[in-house]
Amino acid sequence: MYEFREDDAYEFARFVGIPVKPHNDELFFKTCPYCKPKPQRGNLNTFSINLKTGQFKCFRASCGVSGNFITLAKDFDFSLGNMADEYYRPKKSYRKFRKKIETIKPKSEAVKYLESRGIPQEITERYAITVQADRPNILVFPFFDENGVMQFIKYRKTDFDREKDKNKEWCEPDCRPILFGMYQCNDKFDRLIITEGQLDSLSVAAAGVENAVSVPNGAKGFTWLPYCWNWMNRFHEIIVFGDHEKGHITLLAELSSRLKTVVKHVREDDYLGCKDANEILQKHGVEAVRNAVNNAVLVPIKRVIELSDVEDVDIYEIPKLRTGINQLDRLLYGGLPSGGVILISGKAGHGKSTLASQILANAIHQGKICFAYSGELPNYQFKAWLNFQIAGRNRIVEYQNKWGDRGYSISKMNRQMIDDWYRDKCYLYDNSDISGDEKDDLLKLTENVIMQYGANVILLDNLMTALDLVDASAYDKYDKQSLFVKQLARLALKHNVWILLVAHKRKNNFSQNENDEISGSGDISNLATITIAYERGKDIEPDQRLLKVSKNRLFGKVEMGGFVLNYDEKSKRIYGQGDNLNFDFGWDKKSGKQMEIEDFQTDNGETPFDT
Repeated sequence: MYEFREDDAYEFARFVGIPVKPHNDELFFKTCPYCKPKPQRGNLNTFSINLKTGQFKCFRASCGVSGNFITLAKDFDFSLGNMADEYYRPKKSYRKFRKKIETIKPKSEAVKYLESRGIPQEITERYAITVQADRPNILVFPFFDENGVMQFIKYRKTDFDREKDKNKEWCEPDCRPILFGMYQCNDKFDRLIITEGQLDSLSVAAAGVENAVSVPNGAKGFTWLPYCWNWMNRFHEIIVFGDHEKGHITLLAELSSRLKTVVKHVREDDYLGCKDANEILQKHGVEAVRNAVNNAVLVPIKRVIELSDVEDVDIYEIPKLRTGINQLDRLLYGGLPSGGVILISGKAGHGKSTLASQILANAIHQGKICFAYSGELPNYQFKAWLNFQIAGRNRIVEYQNKWGDRGYSISKMNRQMIDDWYRDKCYLYDNSDISGDEKDDLLKLTENVIMQYGANVILLDNLMTALDLVDASAYDKYDKQSLFVKQLARLALKHNVWILLVAHKRKNNFSQNENDEISGSGDISNLATITIAYERGKDIEPDQRLLKVSKNRLFGKVEMGGFVLNYDEKSKRIYGQGDNLNFDFGWDKKSGKQMEIEDFQTDNGETPFDT
C-alpha cells in the first residue's frame, strides 16, 4: 500500500521544520524530532533517515528511537497519501449495520428487474438484493465483508431518466467502502474477478463463475482499496473485467500497478463489441461471459515481450557501412553493423579524427545521409579536411608556400563540385554560434536530424566536448558519460543507425585491456557494439598507425595485434593492405551520380561477403 521514496524523507523534513543535510545514503537532521536535544556540542546531526529504505534512527544513547518511515509518519501525523493513510490509520467513524445476511429477503420487484437484465432469482437471493419498501423502483445493494458484516449500501434507480433525474446510483453516507460480493466468495482464493458495476459482477456469477466482485464507487474511485487490500492479495490471480470504453478497459491500469498479485484482464476481442459483462450476458449468453473470464490474459509488462515473437534476423545480413579499410571490413564481414555505437579511440594527435572523417566520406559515397559534430575543429577546418579526403591525390594541387614548405590546395571549381556532391547528404553541427544563447541538447538535436533529414550515420567527435551539450547537470562526470553513451546506444538501436563516437585514451595507463584504456567511465566501452583503437605502435614507421579491434559484440572476432595502416599527407587518406589510395568517390562525374561501390575480393577473386 505504501512504498518509500527518497522525496518523502525531504518532505517530512519540511513538514517538521528541521534543517537536513544528505551524506551518502543518509539524510541527517540537525536535531532529532523525537528528543529535540539542545544545540550543545555533540547533540547535532544525530538523527537520520536512510534514503534507500526509509529506516530512521536517533544515535543519542538517551533517545535511541528507531523504526521505519510508516512509524515516523504515524508518530508525527505526516500524510503518506490518502490510501496509505486509510490503510495504516483508518477512520473510526464509519456507520455500523446489522450483521446477519439472512435478515434481507429480496422483494419481487428486485427479482423481476434483475431477471430482465439476464440475472436469475437464485443470484438475486444469494446476494440479498432488494428494493426500498416505499420506493420499489430503487434497488438496494448491500455490501458484506468477508465475515458477513454489512459495511456499505448502494442504491440504483431502475427507471432512471436522464432528463429528470440527477443520479442513477448513489450510496449511503459514512459507510466503509468495500467490494460488493466479498462475502459470497469462496475460501479457495484461487481467482478473483473484479468488475466495475454491480450488475456486471452479478452477470459473472450468473454465468456460473465464482468469486465475482465489483467496486462501490465507479472506475475512478479507489477509496475501497485500503479496506480490501489484504483480502485481495490473498488471491492467486485477479482478473479485471472492467468496462470496455474508448479502446481501454476501466480499472485495469490502477489495479495492475498497485496489486502485489498476478493481474489478468479480459481480452478486448472477448467483449464481442459490448461495453460490459451484463451486456455480453444479455446479447450472447452465459457461455460468452464464461469464455471471457477463462480466456483472460496477463497484463503485459512494459518492455517485456515473448521471445518467440522476436523477429528472426540473420546477423550476417544486418546492413553494413564500409569503412574503406579493406582489412577492417573483412574482419567485420562487410563493414560496421548498423544499430549500435562504434567507439573509435586513440591518444591525442594519433589520427583518430582523421579515421572517423574518412569513414564519413565513405558513408556519403554509399548513399548514406550523415550528421557530424566536431567539438575541437571550427566548421571550415572540419570541411577542409574532409574535402581533401574526398578529392583524392589526383585532384589536389601541390605547391610551395612563401615559407618554403610544401602546401596543398583544391581548386575552386573542384571544391564547388564536392559541395554539390554531398549537398543534402551531409550535415554539420554549427559550432560557430557564440551568441551565448542556450544551446540545444545534443542528443535531442541528433534525434531531430535523424527523423527530419533522414540521417543514418552520426559522427560525434569527441565524447568529452559532446558532454558539454548534454542536459545532465545533476550527474557527476562519470555518471554523465555513462548516461550519455547509454542514450546513444538506445538511439542507434531505436532508429537502426550508425553512431561513430570518438573518445580519447588515458594519458598514462598500464592496463593490458584495450577497453580499459579509454578515458572516462568503464561503461563507455561496455555499451559499444564495436571498439576500435587507432594509434602509434612499436616496430612500425612514424607515419604508420595500428588499427585494433578490441571488441566485436556482433561476431566476436577481434584483432588485438592490429592492422598496419599508412597515412598520405597529401590526401589525408588512411590506407592499408589491399586498399586503393586513389579510390575515386565519383564527385567529379558529369552525371553527378556516385560510382558503384567496388567489391572487396580475395586473391583468387572470391567475394567473402555480399556487396
